[in-house]
Amino acid sequence: MRIYQATIEDLEGVANLFNMYRQFYKQGSDIESAITFIKERMERNQSVIIVVQDKDNYVGFTQLYPSYSSLSMKKTWILNDLYVEKKARKKGIGEMLLQSAKEYAMKTNAKSLSLSTAPDNYTAQRLYEKNGYKQDTQFYHYELDLTK
Repeated sequence: MRIYQATIEDLEGVANLFNMYRQFYKQGSDIESAITFIKERMERNQSVIIVVQDKDNYVGFTQLYPSYSSLSMKKTWILNDLYVEKKARKKGIGEMLLQSAKEYAMKTNAKSLSLSTAPDNYTAQRLYEKNGYKQDTQFYHYELDLTK
């Protein structure tokens, strides 16, 4: 298996994984929009995408978005998306992606790496906790939906 930072040459493979990721979270399949979204992130340098290939098959990815901590005056990363194709699960790919994301964040002198997951996604919660992530009990997360 090969793990690396994706480039525009990986667009189709990453977009397919991204489309499957969205379907996992009960969104409709929309490969054209997935391609457009991922392409924009790559071309505008708005995210870092790490991908895993097994031979010629794209089997997992994670997408990191930059943010900043005003209190520490340092960069932080938001691990916004992590997905492993169903038939490739239980092979350590999720851990590979988390480790690679951590290494990237450390290389950029980031203060932290944060993520969110669904309350009922127990498999992901176990994976994150096994890899040192702690559930935030200090702050509540709020969101204002601007689409309504």
